[in-house]
Amino acid sequence: MFANERPCTDFAQVIEEAKAMDATGTGITGGDPLMAREHTIEAIKALKAEFGPQHHIHMYTSIPFAVEHAASFAEAGLDEIRFHLLKLELEKYLPTMQACKNAGLVVGVEIPAEPDEEHRLFELLEELRKAPIEFLNLNELEITTGNHSEMELRGFNLSNEMTAGAEGSAELSLALRDRVMCAELGIPDVHDELLREAYGFHLKFCTSSYKDAGQLRARFKRRAGHTLRPYEELTDDDTIIFGALFSSTSLIESDIEEILEETGISADWIFRDDENLRIEMPVELAEEFAEEVNAPVAIIEVHPTHERLEVSLTWLNSQRP
Repeated sequence: MFANERPCTDFAQVIEEAKAMDATGTGITGGDPLMAREHTIEAIKALKAEFGPQHHIHMYTSIPFAVEHAASFAEAGLDEIRFHLLKLELEKYLPTMQACKNAGLVVGVEIPAEPDEEHRLFELLEELRKAPIEFLNLNELEITTGNHSEMELRGFNLSNEMTAGAEGSAELSLALRDRVMCAELGIPDVHDELLREAYGFHLKFCTSSYKDAGQLRARFKRRAGHTLRPYEELTDDDTIIFGALFSSTSLIESDIEEILEETGISADWIFRDDENLRIEMPVELAEEFAEEVNAPVAIIEVHPTHERLEVSLTWLNSQRP
């Protein structure tokens, strides 16, 4: 299992990652959590036990599971469940949805807005009137390296060069949103001018660019804000930069002692990285050392994730390893 990008072997590591970003909630997805139902229930209980009832937990599933399991999820502490309707078929999910609602869960539907399913999605909008849901989330269909071949077969193109969204997906989502909003306001639909009864649920649309530039970066910033080391800086791109002096196994200890003695800097402001054989420090200090030492010095940029993926390295002098 993973918590954010971090592979975890037990719930203690999941909780550690949640604390690292001061998480106020958890989304459980997959695969499908229902394929490991008992493990999922155990996860919900562990998170609620650690963070309390205010820690909001929602779960995604595409399985219309047996109605008797709804209560066990609610009793474990699950707050909300989001159904992904396979083949956009609703009927087989209705008993499970009703059982979840009866158990006290917030129930919703979350699906991608597929441009070639426009007619079916407008039909589904009407069918959802009988479903015990509070919301419908539409996600802009994304074209990725994993699904590119299938998307190409279905005739989908990128909407523009700045996003992974499929052409027509955003427009379809907005048309569906307009229909729900107009019905809620009691005014004619802006597209066909028909007056409809309110649907009884709200509709949200999430663009592919928001997932990348909004949700991901917000998570990076949140985690960085709680894990930033004293010598590190957060960039405008929500990555972390710091300076580094490269050393060797035999010299790294003495190099650290010399740095502390020569600069008078607190030991909290440097970090010994034995795996990469480097001494991390403030960028300003690295820039000073670059002109004076006979060792490689660089500025490092990493993602603020558990594995601290290195995304750039800029050498400050010619002493490269």
